[in-house]
Amino acid sequence: MSKDLRINEEIRVREVRLVGSDGEQLGIVITREAQRIAGEQNLDLVEVAPTAKPPVCRIMDYGKYKFEQSKREREARKKQKVVNIKEVKLRPNIEDHDFDVKARNAIRFLEDGDKVKVTIMFRGREITHPELGRQLCVRLAEVCKPYANVERDAKVEGRNMIMILTPKTDVQRETEKKRENRGPKAANVETPE
Repeated sequence: MSKDLRINEEIRVREVRLVGSDGEQLGIVITREAQRIAGEQNLDLVEVAPTAKPPVCRIMDYGKYKFEQSKREREARKKQKVVNIKEVKLRPNIEDHDFDVKARNAIRFLEDGDKVKVTIMFRGREITHPELGRQLCVRLAEVCKPYANVERDAKVEGRNMIMILTPKTDVQRETEKKRENRGPKAANVETPE
């Protein structure tokens, strides 16, 4: 149902298909008669399907309906998870300790449920060796593997190389832990026929 429903005197058609307050079909009724029936019950006549032939109207408490609808929308907004994209910038000649710090930041972002955009910035002639950036991306993806999936592989865009990591869901993490706990022997066991 849309937000701008016509109610009571706003309904200008000659006849409507009427639905009672308890959901029962009352048939096709002249609009004035439908408004009178709704008035006797101290309820509103609400046009719920204006494009139908004839339009469908329902007898209901419009104020209560609007309140319930806004309550449902608030609940839906609470359950929504806004995914932000956090960026981690690296250079191709990064030192090990600096790399570890950047990797820890990326893991922290992923644990918070945010996507991570990994940007490798090339300066000057560094762009002639994109394989260094690709190795760095692979190394970071390997470190973040328990926490992330690679959504977009490393790709050169201008003077930067960009890779995007998305956080794994809790279910994915649990199944991977179970696989690791089984060990390599369990994975290679053949079933008897």
